[in-house]
Amino acid sequence: MGERKGTNKYYPPDFDPAKHGSLNKYHHSHPLRERARKLSQGILVIRFEMPFNIWCDGCKNHIGMGVRYNAEKKKVGNYYTTPVYRFRMKCHLCVNHIELQTDPASCDYVIVSGARRKEERWDPRDSAQAPPPSPEQKERLALDPMFRLEHGVQDRGVLERETPTLSRLQEAQDAWRDDFGLNSRLRRQFREEKRTLREEEEEAAALRARAGLSIPLLREEEEDRRLAALLTLRAPDSYEEKQRLKRSEISHRPWFGPGTPQKTRGPLGGGVRAPKGPPGPPHPDPRRARHRAQEGEWGGGGNPPGERRPWGGPPCSSPR
Repeated sequence: MGERKGTNKYYPPDFDPAKHGSLNKYHHSHPLRERARKLSQGILVIRFEMPFNIWCDGCKNHIGMGVRYNAEKKKVGNYYTTPVYRFRMKCHLCVNHIELQTDPASCDYVIVSGARRKEERWDPRDSAQAPPPSPEQKERLALDPMFRLEHGVQDRGVLERETPTLSRLQEAQDAWRDDFGLNSRLRRQFREEKRTLREEEEEAAALRARAGLSIPLLREEEEDRRLAALLTLRAPDSYEEKQRLKRSEISHRPWFGPGTPQKTRGPLGGGVRAPKGPPGPPHPDPRRARHRAQEGEWGGGGNPPGERRPWGGPPCSSPR
């Protein structure tokens, strides 16, 4: 660190080691240079790293854990024989100053002013960890032999209950010692998954090209298979199948409709004739039937007496 800085190694002619002791005393400067500019007030400027996540009270911005500041370090008291230090720094986003202080009782830092802590603490007992003893327990362990004996018995009971868990953890750690074998097995698994993904992408691309789709296709899931099994789908018939069904329908269709008499072909293959039935009475001529009715009414035919009817005309009466 000293060689990295611009250290002056020039000894002037009036420098006396017995009188001055060092070049710093000769130049009336401190070895820490500008970091010790407030050393007369008990303040030393150090490089401080934020121990946890906080929100600045000035600009309301978040400051993450690990952000570094030039902080003024000052001793403000003691916890028994442990000194308590306070750190004061300026926010890099605004003009607000943040003050933090050590807490030796809980082995933590506390915010004095200028910020608000993001609460991320938890009880060690919730995660099956051994909580540190409180100051009262430390005092009783140091002064009370019976309490120390009871505490030891409880610790041994906890150890017996947690021994199987510790053994499993130890076995798991031993299984990871073969780095080469684990790496080879993991790389083999990655290659198989990559090959499977490539085949699925090629199949999806072929399906999109065949169906003319421009949307990405998702991977098939077990739920999709179950829903597809519940559906009953029938593919449309092809052109050949439709023609076959049409021919079959025509071949099975009757030649004559219902109520139409069937005609048979003649013996010489000529015109079609209807089948002959038994001979019946001839159909009467309506004109002859009317003429006969008139003859029977007038007694022998001819015009009625006293009337003269022209041929085909209506009857007319003679003048009287």
